[in-house]
Amino acid sequence: MKLLFTVSELFPLIKTGGLADVAHSLPNALAGLQVDIRVVLPAYRPVLACVAGFRVLGWLTLSSGREVRILEANHPEVAAPLWLVDAPDLFDRPGTPYADAEGHDWEDNPARFALFSEAAALLAVDALEIGWRADAVHANDWQTGLVAAFLATGPSRPRTLFTVHNLAYDCQFDYGTFHSLHLPHYWWSVEYGEFYERFSMLKAGLVFSDVITTVSPNYAREIRTKEYGYGYASILEANKDRLVGILNGIDDETWNPSTDPLLAANYDVDGDIRAAKKANRKALLGALGATPEALGHKGPLVGSVGRLAHQKGIDLLLDSIPSLLASSEAQFVLIGTGETALEQQLRTFALAWPDRVFCHIGYSETLAHQLEAGCDIFAMPSRHEPCGLNQMYSLRYGTPPVVRATGGLVDTVEDANPRTIARGEANGFVFEAASSKELGEALGRAFALYKKPKQWMKLVQKGMQADYGWRNSAQSYLKLYFPE
Repeated sequence: MKLLFTVSELFPLIKTGGLADVAHSLPNALAGLQVDIRVVLPAYRPVLACVAGFRVLGWLTLSSGREVRILEANHPEVAAPLWLVDAPDLFDRPGTPYADAEGHDWEDNPARFALFSEAAALLAVDALEIGWRADAVHANDWQTGLVAAFLATGPSRPRTLFTVHNLAYDCQFDYGTFHSLHLPHYWWSVEYGEFYERFSMLKAGLVFSDVITTVSPNYAREIRTKEYGYGYASILEANKDRLVGILNGIDDETWNPSTDPLLAANYDVDGDIRAAKKANRKALLGALGATPEALGHKGPLVGSVGRLAHQKGIDLLLDSIPSLLASSEAQFVLIGTGETALEQQLRTFALAWPDRVFCHIGYSETLAHQLEAGCDIFAMPSRHEPCGLNQMYSLRYGTPPVVRATGGLVDTVEDANPRTIARGEANGFVFEAASSKELGEALGRAFALYKKPKQWMKLVQKGMQADYGWRNSAQSYLKLYFPE
């Protein structure tokens, strides 16, 4: 069966978040299940610099009369052929896929991703006449929200599936912009893409697609509520019969502590985990400039990596650190970039407690892997987290996570309490309210159990023994693409 996978970012070519990781791992898993898959991606400047070579597949003529070039390329870490939509004036730019170097969204994002979506839809129905026509199309987030819309009226169209990775991002614009894009007039209606007197590319994906999926079963329930629905709850509730939550997996070859080349010491669940984590801790803190005194510290090391943002609850973690430093022997290491105020607060803490708090402002794949292996505890206090990947990386690396009860964190982390510990079910720590007080209490419970080596090691081993790969999830997607 033929599948067209459309996405706006793809690791290792270009990445701003977890979407890129999913776009790498899921197509690779599907290719392993013998699906004939193509991945469609904008021809961003960094992407063209990363691929080994490309050939011109052809030219597409869009409804506006504009022609865009389609390139075919390959990358050794991507199992499927890559089809790149080459529109240099829209995609050959500095900055990120969605924003300039200062972090401001590109004003022409609606035009950029409307063009990308139309091109993807034409590729799906073999407008290039190369003999490859999709049986199903998988679109991802607002950037590809118009793919199913462009396919909706075509004869013998492929089946369409739209995945919401994060409902908080939707790309809305006014009627003037809508009109300037020359989109079909009927799309501007409450039944289709109009959303509170604006147009929403995400809503178009929801209403035009045959199947809606999101990245964890619990998040599929949450987004049908007012608290997590961002105005779309009633739409999702009305379409609940075609809404499915499938838990993301992780790339368990890249994220494998027994073979990870970025670690100072490799290890597995049957080896000397404590010795390996001690070596990795030393390497991590050494890379962050720790003094000999800090390297010799005996307390638990708590880590966090990701966007420094309100959504991620990083403010809760920072608010709790001073009291936890006073009441425990813990050290903290945070890696990430994001909101300026949080970055500054983190730098201030690192200066105030140079042997207890460490940070790297920015993203580093190497440090991210070293943190997962070198820390004892991973803090993930997200206010909302559609699925989350870092808690699964942490579990695989024997670093029990402390998480808030939201989204996919609920689906992957079993709280350590007397009952779950006795049954051998616990693999981390869960707290309910988005408050620094509850986070601090959960970390306190983790610190207490850390002082009981035998119980702690059972928690570590439970997390490391589970299967977090994409195989089961890929099978679930396969049933949605090609139902019997």
